[in-house]
Amino acid sequence: MSQNEATQPGADLENLLHETRTFPPSPEFAAQANATVEMYDVAATDREAFWAQQARELITWSKDFTEVLDFSGAPVARWFADGTLNAAYNAVDRHVEAGLGDRVAIHFEGEPGDTRTLTYAELKDQVSRAANALTELGVATGDRVAIYLPMIPEAVIAMLACARIGAPHSVVFGGFSAEALHSRIIDADARVVITADGGYRRGKPSALKPAVDEALAKGTDVRHVLVVERTGQEVAWTEGRDVRWGEALEAASPEHAPVDVEAEHPLFILYTSGTTGKPKGILHTTGGYLTQTAFTFRHVFDHKPETDVYWCTADIGWVTGHSYVTYGPLLNGTTQVLYEGTPDTPDKDRWWDIVEKYKVTILYTAPTAIRACMKWGEEYPNKHDLSSLRVLGSVGEPINPEAWIWYRNTIGGGKTPIVDTWWQTETGAIMISPLPGVTAAKPGSAQVPLPGISADVLNEAGKPVPNGGGGYLVLTEPWPSMLRGIWGDPQRFQETYWSRFENMYFAGDGAKKDEDGDVWLLGRVDDVMNVSGHRLSTTEIESALVSHPSVAEAAVVGAKDDTTGQAVVAFVILRAEAVSRADEEGEGGDVVAELRNHVAKEIGPIAKPRSILVVAELPKTRSGKIMRRLLRDIAEGREAGDVTTLADSSVMEQISKGMKAG
Repeated sequence: MSQNEATQPGADLENLLHETRTFPPSPEFAAQANATVEMYDVAATDREAFWAQQARELITWSKDFTEVLDFSGAPVARWFADGTLNAAYNAVDRHVEAGLGDRVAIHFEGEPGDTRTLTYAELKDQVSRAANALTELGVATGDRVAIYLPMIPEAVIAMLACARIGAPHSVVFGGFSAEALHSRIIDADARVVITADGGYRRGKPSALKPAVDEALAKGTDVRHVLVVERTGQEVAWTEGRDVRWGEALEAASPEHAPVDVEAEHPLFILYTSGTTGKPKGILHTTGGYLTQTAFTFRHVFDHKPETDVYWCTADIGWVTGHSYVTYGPLLNGTTQVLYEGTPDTPDKDRWWDIVEKYKVTILYTAPTAIRACMKWGEEYPNKHDLSSLRVLGSVGEPINPEAWIWYRNTIGGGKTPIVDTWWQTETGAIMISPLPGVTAAKPGSAQVPLPGISADVLNEAGKPVPNGGGGYLVLTEPWPSMLRGIWGDPQRFQETYWSRFENMYFAGDGAKKDEDGDVWLLGRVDDVMNVSGHRLSTTEIESALVSHPSVAEAAVVGAKDDTTGQAVVAFVILRAEAVSRADEEGEGGDVVAELRNHVAKEIGPIAKPRSILVVAELPKTRSGKIMRRLLRDIAEGREAGDVTTLADSSVMEQISKGMKAG
């Protein structure tokens, strides 16, 4: 956008949808909640003292820190810098030392139905053996290790084993290609790769080792590949380089002294997905990251270690799997479920079967998964007893209000608090979220920054927008779990996150404040459309579409238009009961006209889609992210771009045919 354009009326994001429903916490829940309303005042009075208190209460330090925050090297922050600690010790050993060795750490559910249970004592044994095995392979403190595994306990064990010896891990999502894996190995200069022969997905073995072999054939400095035998499928073997995980751990001692590192020692590098060109390695360090993940896990999920069974459905290849599968839960001594497969294998009630089986009390998942379950229908969750659930969480893109309501009513029995969390790979931990027991929740709103977090919504000129206004979400003060840079590229770090608004981190997300000052996320600013001079958020139009009882999921893009600059083009998935109706009417019939008018009524005529295409599925990555870029290609009549990261590349072919037919 040109500077000139930015000063025109309507240059800031429009605030279109209004949500009036609120759900205050029940007195019973509020009475037992970990969080209190006073925490906000305490943190606001002295932010650094607040975080120092959390660091000392939630984390065990081998050497206490004397300095809380040093931001003199902005934009790189140093938190608790003169303290020393070990992440694996905090996640495992200290619980065993406290007499909790028999507590279950992980209930593993394999997709084929096989199960394993690991107590904290057993987890300590496995992590120690793996740390010794890595040391035997020449891995030293500071060396990088690439991890390319399915969702099996060894994924968590491998991460903690790296942390135990102070070797930063770089987890690469198991759905990524050999080329993506190669570029990440090269960028991090990893010397060891931990992988598996494969994992189970949609009822059959899915190979992983061949992608590692292909990546290493392109040329790397990797010396060894540790291979977990999960599926038993045949894989190529390079003698001297490849090592069997089971054999290496069996030969290793279960005794290992964790290596104490400085608080600012690198804990992991995680590459952001969906970018073009050189991979962007987000660097997180140890002390501040552990502090904020432990704090947010305890308070956002109201976690009670003695009674809760927690389940986060994210893969460890994403930051949610780092912060809220590996570190946050284990730091708090939780019992959690780890599931390998997809939500619809062997049938569409697999998740609810797992919730019932393990009596899950806290469930954390993505809006795309919730909307998929809406599409399949209530019959699947209704087969199961979900009464154990007491807190539900949402993570990823903004959740539509109607999906929020469905989640609360159908999955949560109409009573569970929902925590709609906003954060990023870069922030490391949750930043904006309701606090259960404290916040009167609003469907679709992340609401307010957590205690100790400072965020605002700015206009183009860098001024805070008034309540009711829309703009750009920024973080105005450093926070403990913030990224410390882009691996090997400090200039890119500065330009990407700190150049848009002076001395503030720009998240790249649009947001609005409602009349109460609560924050609503409006999606990536790249997904904002300019229709007749109005800057419209795709998220709000998608929410309007999903609020119609016929719609399970929607994706909206802006397509070039000679008259209006851009026009709204929508792709919708109908709920099961609405599909037969649309089939009877042919080409979507009255449903499409009804939906166009519904958007006009909910938002205004300016947002009425030029066209709506009813589709069976949307193009998504295996993490559930909708690839709107590909839909924009279709809407503007181009061949769809790179589809290699899609979970199912045939989806684009079906959508293209439908667009041409329409």
